[in-house]
Amino acid sequence: MSQTPSTEGTPLTGRRIIVGLSGGIACYKVAGLVSALVQGGADVTVAMTDSAMHFVGPTTFQALTGRPVYTSRWEHIEAHDPQHVSLARSADLMLIAPATMDMIARLATGRADDVVSLIVAAIDRVRRPVLVAPSMNTAMYCQPATQRNIAQLEADGFTVIPPSSGWQACRTEGVGRLPEPAELMEAVVAALPAARDA
Repeated sequence: MSQTPSTEGTPLTGRRIIVGLSGGIACYKVAGLVSALVQGGADVTVAMTDSAMHFVGPTTFQALTGRPVYTSRWEHIEAHDPQHVSLARSADLMLIAPATMDMIARLATGRADDVVSLIVAAIDRVRRPVLVAPSMNTAMYCQPATQRNIAQLEADGFTVIPPSSGWQACRTEGVGRLPEPAELMEAVVAALPAARDA
């Protein structure tokens, strides 16, 4: 007889985590991460840009989390307050993975014109860490604009998770791969003490 693994006392137990996906092929990796976070005891909410839904459907994440998936700036699923404000206030941490070149540019310039960047805009990053995991073709990652925008995010208090190197979907090798779910999980757990002390 199978037993449900105990999550009592794990670093993730009871932690409220938002995972935001922007549109890249690496979206498929995030399903494994979300599953692991839930199995670790976290309460996970997923938000997806329109582009992200071209790679993985919201139904996948609704099944993994048992919670609604946010795909529009205009949704009001669980709160009377503006949804992005309610989500931002309730979260212990937000992770954006994959963070595309476009998403990084949006965040670095303070735009809030999709559901993911809108939630980020409402988060007090002094109290609630926001982790950004870049994922893109190596040429895009190495562009001066991308590097400037990443530096700006770090200056603004975001935690940037360095991408991995290796084979990419564009059939080249180089830096820009989304880290594996286990590495992303380590980064989330490492950032949570700051959230817990808030």
